[in-house]
Amino acid sequence: MLHSLHLPTLSYYPFSSHSSSRYIKFQTTYRDNVRYLKTLTIIDPKTKPDNLPLPDAVNHVITTVNFFKSKSFTEQDFPRLQSLCPQLFSNFVDPTHISPTFDFLNVDVLASVEQSRALVMLCPKLLLSDVELCLKPTLQFLKQVGVENLNVPTNQNAHLLNTRVEKMRPKMRFLQERGFSYAEAANACKRLPAILGYGVESNLEPKFEYLVNEMQRDLVELKKFPQYFGFSLEKRIVPRHLHLKERGVRIPLNRMLMWGDDKFYAKWK
Repeated sequence: MLHSLHLPTLSYYPFSSHSSSRYIKFQTTYRDNVRYLKTLTIIDPKTKPDNLPLPDAVNHVITTVNFFKSKSFTEQDFPRLQSLCPQLFSNFVDPTHISPTFDFLNVDVLASVEQSRALVMLCPKLLLSDVELCLKPTLQFLKQVGVENLNVPTNQNAHLLNTRVEKMRPKMRFLQERGFSYAEAANACKRLPAILGYGVESNLEPKFEYLVNEMQRDLVELKKFPQYFGFSLEKRIVPRHLHLKERGVRIPLNRMLMWGDDKFYAKWK
């Protein structure tokens, strides 16, 4: 089972020709496979003949491609897979390595075949994560927090499933250190799961400090509206706070932030 995302990509070696009729027959199949992998962009279409991978390597990748097709992936999917995660088509990855992840998505996440395909398309590196060491502990943590519907193929769900527990715990700890109980912190993450993927120093901390020090809001409001953390500090929170402050207006956080620009600025001219 793979534990690391840092895998070498498909190796390329000089290809030499032979004259036997038996080899020529094989070479035709080899050329067809190479041409096919080029159409999928798994092999760079610009690769020169003397830099093409060896026949065994090509056959290995064809096996991997056929495995993906058995999981409802289409030919249109491969360029994205190759672009985002070329390791999947290396000599060091085969169906026995990635099959457990599909089982995990189906059995543990309760994702359908099509949902599993969509989740992988959103985050192909899911397939390079160890199921027992990484994916299952993450799923357990997310369930404990209360995050639901992880089988729904959204960008957020796909990347949360591939986020290590040790990277999510500090977000819960941050909330608890700012006055949330464990249950309140879990509820905040349930209502806005994206919190678990935000950086503490780059995102959560500056927004919290601005809320308390500049906006003079209390913790009760934040507990009622943890979605506050999901808005841009520079583009949404600060401009709207200053706009209302200039007019001597104070409204609940959800009304301040959730209204669209047209409605908000029309209301508070």
